[in-house]
Amino acid sequence: MGLIKEFKEFAVKGNVIDLAVGVIIGGAFNKIVSSLVNDIVMPPIGMLLGKVDFTNLFYTLGNKDYKSLSEAQEAGAATINYGIFLNNIIQFLITAFVIFLVIRKINKLKRKEEKVPSAPTDKKCPYCITAIPLKAIKCPQCTADLDLVTT
Repeated sequence: MGLIKEFKEFAVKGNVIDLAVGVIIGGAFNKIVSSLVNDIVMPPIGMLLGKVDFTNLFYTLGNKDYKSLSEAQEAGAATINYGIFLNNIIQFLITAFVIFLVIRKINKLKRKEEKVPSAPTDKKCPYCITAIPLKAIKCPQCTADLDLVTT
């Protein structure tokens, strides 16, 4: 019974829910990056390289030649799809760069939070150097009157 209770606590914790939301958003982000690579980035690169469609760059393992990757796949030919591999590399690099930018921004925000000093909550008695609350008018250690002393 303890195992089930532990699992329930684990599954309901905020970290697991945050992770689930991150995975869902990551999947949606992956679709956006895929579209960016396949529909925006690769066509101009293909045009610059002589109207090459990267998704159609493949090598057939065999003696027969095919005009397109889909034709080779329909025929059941074994192919090395290096054009799709190049698309995936570019997609990975864009995704990694965007994640780097997000993490970089988060780290900058964290550093700013760390730099903000908190307001002091105590002061030192000028006579005995004991830490005492800011609002204290008499030192509890040496009983000096602190409202008469300028610190």
